[in-house]
Amino acid sequence: MTKIFSLCFALLFCAAANGQTLLILGDSLSAGYNMPIEQSWPSLLSAELHTLDKSTTVVNASISGDTTNNALARLPGLLSLHKPTSVLIELGANDGLRGFSPSLVKANLEQMISLIKDQNGNAILMQIQVPPNYGKRYSQAFSSLYPQLSQKYSTPLIPFFLEQVILKPQWMMNDGLHPTADAQPWIAQYMAEQLAPYLR
Repeated sequence: MTKIFSLCFALLFCAAANGQTLLILGDSLSAGYNMPIEQSWPSLLSAELHTLDKSTTVVNASISGDTTNNALARLPGLLSLHKPTSVLIELGANDGLRGFSPSLVKANLEQMISLIKDQNGNAILMQIQVPPNYGKRYSQAFSSLYPQLSQKYSTPLIPFFLEQVILKPQWMMNDGLHPTADAQPWIAQYMAEQLAPYLR
């Protein structure tokens, strides 16, 4: 117990000393859907980043069901409260599932990136894909907006982790949309590896 406490204290001390805060702005894929929040990959991420010498305070501001419009409305308050050095934007899946216009999603993400940069933060985008049953034209228009924004704003774009998780049926819930608790440690490790190059 003492060793565990000492390790947790050391991780917190290192993150505080480093002064680096990562805000995760996402939806149910990051909010620990149908599981205790401490099992979700964002809760495990700080420890994984520490193993890569990227001691970071992780703040998970993800909300299940969030759209880009909802998250955009919340973002100014989150930036003011947490003053993150980096923000991971994991959003768009709910917009896509509801058939929202890709141009609307793009405009909302664009405003988020601008808000983050205005606060001297580092915006990091996650690629989001929609199911193919929405039609090839819509799916392509939706998926292409992420690299377009990445190029326009010189914003890092990291892969959609669900594309790897979905290959293992035992890691997916019965709804076919959300990873199980068993998948969260792998996601945390994968995300740490993807994020590390863009953190101090």
